[in-house]
Amino acid sequence: MSVHVLLFDAGSDNEGIHSLELNGATVVLLFEDRDDAERYAGLLEAQDFPPPSVEAIDRGEMEEFCSSAGYEARYVPAGFLPQTPEDRLLIAPPEKNMDVSSWREQDEPSQAGDTRVEDDPINTGNAELEDFRRRLEGLL
Repeated sequence: MSVHVLLFDAGSDNEGIHSLELNGATVVLLFEDRDDAERYAGLLEAQDFPPPSVEAIDRGEMEEFCSSAGYEARYVPAGFLPQTPEDRLLIAPPEKNMDVSSWREQDEPSQAGDTRVEDDPINTGNAELEDFRRRLEGLL
């Protein structure tokens, strides 16, 4: 069974997978539905992230990768409805994120692309992008 993950710079030497820092654990989201993954990617772009690509990968392979890298794989089923504030992060990124300019400079490409709740989004000055972000958030 395939799941959909978000990759930054897919296929390059700087390839990185999107992840979240939740309660001290690095979590990689495994979306069942491609549309859910694409919507999440759009929300990241609205926060001035580089555009991630949505890639279909075998669920078993992703869970094995996450386990070997010390990450937690979190499956997001189609039609998922959050029950807690933490669950909400499985369908929409946090409002504050790690500065993504530093992930490309890390030593280990497998850890590139982490999204941790730390810094404000990079540049929110683009009115058109802000309007798009607000409309997407309104869908939630």
